[in-house]
Amino acid sequence: MQYRQLGKTDLNVSAICLGTMTFGEQNTEAEGHEQMDYALERGINFFDTAEMYSVPARKETQGSTERILGTWFKKTGKRDKVILASKITGPFSLYEIPRGPFNFSKEQINAALEGSLSRLQTDYIDLYQLHWPERKMNMFGKRGFIYDPNDPWMDNFNEVLHTLGELVKAGKIRHVGLSNEAPWGVMRFLQESERDNLPRVASIQNPYNLLNRLFEVGLAEMAIREKVGLLAYSPLGFGRLSGKFNRPGEDLSKARITLYKQYTRYNSPQCLEAVEGYLKIAEKHGLHPAQMALAFVNSRPFLTSNIIGATTMAQLKENIDSDDVVLSAEVLKEIEAVHAAIPDPAP
Repeated sequence: MQYRQLGKTDLNVSAICLGTMTFGEQNTEAEGHEQMDYALERGINFFDTAEMYSVPARKETQGSTERILGTWFKKTGKRDKVILASKITGPFSLYEIPRGPFNFSKEQINAALEGSLSRLQTDYIDLYQLHWPERKMNMFGKRGFIYDPNDPWMDNFNEVLHTLGELVKAGKIRHVGLSNEAPWGVMRFLQESERDNLPRVASIQNPYNLLNRLFEVGLAEMAIREKVGLLAYSPLGFGRLSGKFNRPGEDLSKARITLYKQYTRYNSPQCLEAVEGYLKIAEKHGLHPAQMALAFVNSRPFLTSNIIGATTMAQLKENIDSDDVVLSAEVLKEIEAVHAAIPDPAP
C-alpha cells in the first residue's frame, strides 16, 4: 500500500481510503465491521465518513454509518490504527437531524462535532471536513456557476476557521478539510488561515473519475502548488466504470443506480458512450475495468487518497488491488483519446 502526506500535516494516509457511506443502508453492521477488518489488514489506515451518512440521506438512517464505525472501534480497540475523517453537513432541506439550522456557525459546528464524537465512540477526529459550502455554487452535478444576487451567504471564512481552531486546541479535531468546494472557496480559506494563523485546510474531497475530471480545471494546480490534495470520491462513477452494467447476466438488483433512481449523474447517453470506450481499452490490455479506472485516479499527481466504497467483500478486495496496478503509457494515451472525444460527460 502506498502512503501520502495529508496536506502539510504530519499524517501519512493510505493512497486508498475506505469509504463507508453504505454502512447502515446497503451494508449491515456486521458487514461494515468485516470491511474495516479487511481494509486494515491490507494496509488501509484512512477511513472516511460523515454525520449525514448512510446514503441516500434519510432521517431514519442519519448517523448510522458513524455508529457502525463506533461499535467497531469499541469492539476492536483499534482507534489508534485509523486516521479518521468525518464531515459536518452543510445547508440541506431533505431531512431533519437533531440540530439546526444547517450552517457553520460556532453553535452548529460544536453540536455537529459532539454528535459525531458520540456516535463514533472516540475523543477526536483526525480530519474534520465541511461537507459542502454554505453559499450557492456549482456542485452535485452542476457544471457551471450561476450567480444568484439573492444568495444570503456570509463572508464567514475567518469565523469558521476560528471555531475549528478552538476545537483543534481542545484536542477534539486534529486537522480540517473541505469537500465539494471550488478554487475560490479553497483559496479564501487558505488566505484567512495564513493571515490570522488559523488551521490550514489539508485536503479537498471532490468527485473525480474517468467520467468527471473537472477537478483538473483550476483545482488540480491549486492542489499541487498549495499542498491541498484531492480525496477523490465516486472514483468508479457509481459503479458505471466497473463494467458490471455492460456484462450480460450480471445481477444489478443491488446496484446503487438501480436501487436509488434519484442518482442520475452517470446515466446520460454521453456517459454510457464514454464507458464503452474505456471498457474497450481495459479489454484490449487485459485489465479489469474497475481496477483500470481506479489506477488512473491513483496515478494523478494531485491525489492524496482515493475513496473506494463497496457493498461486497469481493468488490472491496478487487478495488484495493488497484493499488498495485500501473497503467502503461499506451493505456494512458488511449484513455486521453476517449476523454478528448467525450470530455467530462458527468459534471
